[in-house]
Amino acid sequence: MEEVSVGDAVLAGGEGPAQVLIEACVRLLPGVLGDPASAEDESFEGDLLEYPHYTRPRVFEDEEIPEVLLSGHHGRIEAWRREQAEEITKARRPDLWARYVARKENAR
Repeated sequence: MEEVSVGDAVLAGGEGPAQVLIEACVRLLPGVLGDPASAEDESFEGDLLEYPHYTRPRVFEDEEIPEVLLSGHHGRIEAWRREQAEEITKARRPDLWARYVARKENAR
């Protein structure tokens, strides 16, 4: 018997956690995601939450796509994504943020 946690929650049944566990396992199987690189740039990779994603239209509910994402400059786009991921992680998940900072400091 092995205990697995899907996070802190109180639920009436086990169906939801069972679905989460199945999803987490199945997506690791070859071919399930289509592109293997899809799993490399997701929330929690490198101890950071994901950066915001944008699509068309260019303006949606008064929210514009940041100019840097339209620039075509891959270095600036990557820097923006990293900054966003860091800000979101720091604000929403101090536990991941502390792990990320510690890992960066240990890499020096």
